[in-house]
Amino acid sequence: MLKLTNISLSSRLSDITVSADAGKLIHVIGPNGAGKSSLLACIAGLLPYQGTVALQQHNIHHYSAIKLAGMRAYLSQHQDNRAMMQVFQYIALHQPKIATSAEVEAVVMFLAEQLELADKLSRPLSQLSGGEWQRVRLAAVFLQVWPALNPEARLLLLDEPMNSLDVAQQAALDNLLTQFCLQGASAIVSAHNLNHTLHHADEAWLLYQGRLMAAGVTAEVMSVQQLEKAFHIGFELFQVNKQRWLRPINQSF
Repeated sequence: MLKLTNISLSSRLSDITVSADAGKLIHVIGPNGAGKSSLLACIAGLLPYQGTVALQQHNIHHYSAIKLAGMRAYLSQHQDNRAMMQVFQYIALHQPKIATSAEVEAVVMFLAEQLELADKLSRPLSQLSGGEWQRVRLAAVFLQVWPALNPEARLLLLDEPMNSLDVAQQAALDNLLTQFCLQGASAIVSAHNLNHTLHHADEAWLLYQGRLMAAGVTAEVMSVQQLEKAFHIGFELFQVNKQRWLRPINQSF
């Protein structure tokens, strides 16, 4: 579904080759400055990288902007909310062109209920808190590539989407990502909470200094040895009620 070949970007990324199958939730992890945001922006086609990003076996640069927007959606880490419009108007800008009004309305209301936005659809963007704006942005990108509305949808790219979300809202986002991937599309998410990745991601890509240290099944990538090399701190792995947990320890590597 997605294949990256020898992706490099100035001093930020170096020779990354990795692929993603359909229906997978993939977390991109690594220390600050490892290149997580740069990699997502490259996959989205928004940075001038070297190498090839192929989506559905075609170089993304061979797609028109409109075609690519129908196949993948991208949530940047930061975005101003200075637009003079209401929440529902902003979300509507991201609706797939091929969906009917009734279909779009049903999915918008579903997303709004999941993300606790149903009572905020008529509110101006300028009156939103940071957490509310983040949830509006999430609703918009989900709508853009929601597979039930958009049969061309393949990929959702989220750069630190948990920012400004409380525990209940994070759980709602986890639920939406699960439903999204169950429809056959894939999501690639940059993340900092290692235990969250360990418990939720199907696969993980571990970056360090712009290079791909490991990629594959989450439990295998997130071994204590590899995490210690990437983060330069000790880790302890233990198990509680059949669930594995990571805990940093006061030991530098």
